[in-house]
Amino acid sequence: MPDPARRRLPPLNAIKAFEAVARLGSLSLAARELSVTPGAVSQQLRILGEFFGKRLFVRRHNRLQLTDAGLSVFGDTAEIIDRLSAMTARLLEGEQRAHLVVSALPSVAVRWLNYELGTFLAAAPEVRCELRVEDDPVDFARHHIDLRLSYGEHLYPELVTVPLVRDEVTPLCSPAYLKRVALNGRDPASLPERDLIHMDWGASFASYPTWSQWFAAAGKPRPVGGTRGHKTSMSSLAIDLALSGAGIALGQRLLAQRDLASGALLAPFATSLPLTHPYCLVHAHAKADKRIVVDFVRHLQRALAPTQRV
Repeated sequence: MPDPARRRLPPLNAIKAFEAVARLGSLSLAARELSVTPGAVSQQLRILGEFFGKRLFVRRHNRLQLTDAGLSVFGDTAEIIDRLSAMTARLLEGEQRAHLVVSALPSVAVRWLNYELGTFLAAAPEVRCELRVEDDPVDFARHHIDLRLSYGEHLYPELVTVPLVRDEVTPLCSPAYLKRVALNGRDPASLPERDLIHMDWGASFASYPTWSQWFAAAGKPRPVGGTRGHKTSMSSLAIDLALSGAGIALGQRLLAQRDLASGALLAPFATSLPLTHPYCLVHAHAKADKRIVVDFVRHLQRALAPTQRV
């Protein structure tokens, strides 16, 4: 145990200024939060940089960005300030409420994560959560994100990435559609091209399986264009269209699992195709031991255990 007489601490006012700038991404916003001038904040940043002998920020495109050293300092200081804030709340309010900030892709947030988050919060009533729905990339430091649910392991190489599940797609339709069209589940050729619901994730997500790939995997190669059927840019909307009876979607099983379990959706064909990348959980190294993050990661892993595919 270190000798308290020899304990060396950085200037605490400088730490407060640094944490505010790193979180907010702006000298002026940090100054407003701390009720001081931007010049005073800048001076505190200079003091802290000289204390550590490191450059903590660089300016790019009129924005302050953390250096590698700054990221390391921010991870620890943010956690320390969080703990001080929790201690203050506990003593002043008589109870401690853990705070969890989760960021997720839109479709997986509204069709899967929202249910699992609700189950988790029901078992942990002391937790307060902020759920952010947004596309990659996200700014972990600026928005104080504890955990990000993203697609692929390659997006945040400087952070901890935990593969969670590799979803798969298969044709999905409503019972009413199946009855109306009289599909033959053993014959992919019975699928009318005018009713196919196509997914277009855009240029950033060119790896979503296509209907042409599915027909080839099902043993009935067939060139399929997107002009005769329906098209959407969100997986959740493709499933919603299928639920409405508008057609048949090449939809994700993970996102449709509750509708499949209830019978609101059917998967009339046996052939499935895996997504190219897994869904992953991403967090800063400094969050690896944060109890609420560890607990939520384990909760999601347990929820997927029966069908784990990574």
